[in-house]
Formats: sequence, structure tokens, C-alpha cells
Amino acid sequence: MNNVYNSFYRFDHSQAESILMGIQREASAINLYQRLAHTASNQHHRNHILYALEGKQNHMQQFTDLYVSLTGLQPEYHIDPVAFYCYKDGLRIAYEAELKGSQAYQNQSQRSQNPYLQQVFLHAFSEKKESAALMDWLYRDTPAEIRDYGGKPLVINIDEASKVNNTYRTALWTGEHLQVTLMSIDVGDDIGLEVHPNTDQFLRIEEGQGIVQMGDSQDQLDFQVEAYDDFAIMIPAGKWHNLTNTGDKPIKLYAIYAPPEHPFGTVHPTKAAAMAAEASE
Repeated sequence: MNNVYNSFYRFDHSQAESILMGIQREASAINLYQRLAHTASNQHHRNHILYALEGKQNHMQQFTDLYVSLTGLQPEYHIDPVAFYCYKDGLRIAYEAELKGSQAYQNQSQRSQNPYLQQVFLHAFSEKKESAALMDWLYRDTPAEIRDYGGKPLVINIDEASKVNNTYRTALWTGEHLQVTLMSIDVGDDIGLEVHPNTDQFLRIEEGQGIVQMGDSQDQLDFQVEAYDDFAIMIPAGKWHNLTNTGDKPIKLYAIYAPPEHPFGTVHPTKAAAMAAEASE
């Protein structure tokens, strides 16, 4: 190893900066993976993350040894923990970081004139690619976490979230001017005839089928159309409306209200619970 390090000294010492960046990158990854392991949805996921974490700790040690050998100094770096709002979001962030890191290590390997460093960076590049694939698989294997994310920025697979929701109504995102809820309508049941005087509404069916009815009064529902998977329904403010499940499985949909219709954090496990909550308001 000393011969390798001595050979290293004969090359551009600016490589120390690249090694320090690698230390910083691995330290940040270690911090993120430790928190992901703590919040993992199950032991199977946790084991995969811990195994990947061990590889990052090995790279961290290897980069640290190289840096100390080159400079005679201990590396100084700062970790800013990356925030994530749920386990699945953390997996997304980790995936993006691994892709970025793999590209950086590949570039460093190509720029280096030292054969040993080329191999070090190539090995780190390979590990980053494997970790990215792992994070992508864990992400796809993790159902969306259903809760009200308030006015916070949110990117979510709405099709997946709608299909895993089994409540009559759950608020997913309640902002100042707009609200998104998830709904599940049982076979043979309906949303219930209703009207929102000051709220426009958008529905999209992700799974199932039903009859859409709308009209200017409860007893004049002269608009009636069948709707299926991927159909969107626009309901003007002031229109009485209903959606009845005519299929053989629950309708899974999401609804957008502008402005918000329900209180922040609304969860109605059943239609009966929703009717009771609205009667008490």
C-alpha cells in the first residue's frame, strides 16, 4: 500500500480535493442510509439498506486513508442531513443522490492519471450504480404513505396512492386554495348526492366504474354518463352530483376541491362516518 501511496505523490496533488469530495459524499450517504434504516417499512428493507450502508462505510474508510496518506491531515467536512418527509421520499432522494454520485466517480476515474486511484473511483462508481438500483427497487416496493401533507411540496404516484387507499375519504393534501382527497366507493354504493355551492370539483377514477349524475337540483339530475378507469369528471360549483359504483370492485379515485372542502387531516373510514362528521359540523 505504501508503494501505491508513494506513486500517488508523483501525480497532481489536486487529487486530494477529489478524495475529500468522495469523503463528503460517502459521509452524507452514511447519514442518509442510517436514517432510512431507522424508518424502513419492514425488516427485509432494513437489511438491504444496512448491507448497502456497510459498503459506504468501507469506501469512507478507504478514501480517508488515502487522504491522510496524501496530506498528512485528517479530513474536515460537514454533513447537512437531507430532510425527507417519509420513508418513500427518503428512498427517492437516496436514488437521485446515488445517480449523481456515480456520475461524479466515473468522471473522477476518467480524469485521474493514477492507476490505483482510477480503480478506487471505478469501484466507488460501481457501488453507487448498485445502490441506485437498490433504492429504485425499494422505492417501487414501498406503498405510498397516505396522510395529509398540508401545504408542503409533494410529489406522489397518485395512481398508486388512490389504489392503496381503502377509506371512504382521506385528505392527501390540503392547501390554502386547493385540496386533494382519496376516495374508495364500495360495490353498489355511491358517494352520496351532494352539492358544493362555492367549490369546483375534479374527480379521476383510477380503478372501477360507475354512473355519474349531475343537475341543478336534487330531483333534476338530467346529466348522466358512465365513467371507467382513467375517466375524469368535472363538477361545477352549485351542481348537485353523485357517483354510483356499478362495477364488481370498489371505485378508487382522487378528488380535487378548489377551494378546500374538508378540514385538514380529514379521514372518513366509511361513508357513514363521513355523513356523521358532516352532520355535526
